[in-house]
Amino acid sequence: MAGDHRSADAPAPHLDGTGLRVAVLSSRWNSHVTLRLLDGVRRGLADAGVDPADVIEDWVPGAFELPLAAKAWAESGRVDGVVCLGCVIRGETTHYESVAGECAGGIQRAQLDTGVPIAFGVLTVENLDQALARSEDPGGHNVGEDGARVVVEMAAVLRRARRG
Repeated sequence: MAGDHRSADAPAPHLDGTGLRVAVLSSRWNSHVTLRLLDGVRRGLADAGVDPADVIEDWVPGAFELPLAAKAWAESGRVDGVVCLGCVIRGETTHYESVAGECAGGIQRAQLDTGVPIAFGVLTVENLDQALARSEDPGGHNVGEDGARVVVEMAAVLRRARRG
């Protein structure tokens, strides 16, 4: 798989999303990219056996708003995991650092505070070409597909850990 950085010695996960309920949150900012990521999430969840009827899709204004929405969905009790999708492209101001850093930190805090896996499918890139390369159609690299696999795998890890 393109962009796969797992060690050759690491076991490949068995992804079984049967019965898993997932919220997918997408940023409207840079929607020409986030819609491509959303297609990737849909493919990844379907490949893992997540029933489309168990997937809730919701939208937020931008990447900065993703952590609050992710925390709300995680705390709702209605989902077993959340995938956050966004695209922050570096510009000529420090806006990029503020948005990208706060988004990443907020999503991490939300999953640690709630104990619900929240996948970081937010592109933080230098330019549109990099964003498009990381949100390709089937057969290419799509961070949305990666996020789908992450949330399914982490939900399984947490189920095993909590069984005692």
